[in-house]
Amino acid sequence: MLQYILRRTAVGLLMLLALTVLIFTLLRLTPGDPIDAYVNPSVPMSASDLQMLRTRLGLDQPLPVQYFAWLGAALTGDFGYSIQYNGEAVLPLVLSRIGPTILLMFSGLAIAAIVGIATGIFAAVRRNKLADLSLSTAAFVGISSPAFLTALLGLYVFAVILRWVPAGGMLTPGAPFSVSDLLAHLVLPATLLSIGHGALIMRYMRSSLLEVLSQDYVRTARAKGVREFWVIVKHAVRNALLPVITLIGSTIGIAIGGAIFIESVFDWPGMGLLMINAVVRRDYPVIMCATLLTGACVILVNLLTDIAYAAVDPRIKVA
Repeated sequence: MLQYILRRTAVGLLMLLALTVLIFTLLRLTPGDPIDAYVNPSVPMSASDLQMLRTRLGLDQPLPVQYFAWLGAALTGDFGYSIQYNGEAVLPLVLSRIGPTILLMFSGLAIAAIVGIATGIFAAVRRNKLADLSLSTAAFVGISSPAFLTALLGLYVFAVILRWVPAGGMLTPGAPFSVSDLLAHLVLPATLLSIGHGALIMRYMRSSLLEVLSQDYVRTARAKGVREFWVIVKHAVRNALLPVITLIGSTIGIAIGGAIFIESVFDWPGMGLLMINAVVRRDYPVIMCATLLTGACVILVNLLTDIAYAAVDPRIKVA
């Protein structure tokens, strides 16, 4: 197990390094001059002043030199200073946004996993009946619905028309912190984030459980007189969960993408909103740091998923 973890960690570090090279290169290849992000349009600068600023920022160096200079500083925890936040250090800024994003993302995935697994089991047990057909139709609609469209419709219906929940933000401005206030702001964006993932989990759970229910050991358990409830719960569900666990782990990266839309619609103060603002304002240091930390989280979750996969099925040995 330890050798496997070390091997996967080494592979993950190489993937992170490749990710930084890719993002750094793409940012430098985007149209426009990177120096423009550092210049105040209302303050005219001469060509010599622009060249001095370019030299001070290292933008006059070849691209490989710029990358290794950034990488060397990043390894010491220095990711530079944000352009859009008046020179604030990038790393503390990004770290302050991770908590809200993790809360939103994992709340959405928890709802998706619970609802998706439960409805998948129910649909498989009621195969080809009205409940199965209804849930399958709802799942196809959920999978096909774009995240931004779902977010806008949910905001309009539940926050604007029905006024059941707040329209945006993470907490009520000026009000003292309370868990109930936090949950009131969290429930709608987390639920909307869970729709697509929950629908996909439901389809996988239904398909996997139907396949398991057709196996010989399940028929043997039934022939021995085991109650159908225990046949499903004890013999079928655990094995059917294996591909679902892998799916849940692999959707972390997709959930981050969905969280970007949700955060922008609900003004949720997480990394998604931060990255959108950074892209719009060409805040390269923030983009690099946020991308690196996001990639590290995805790789870590995939590693934990593999370990959980082996824990659920004792037949699987992590070599």
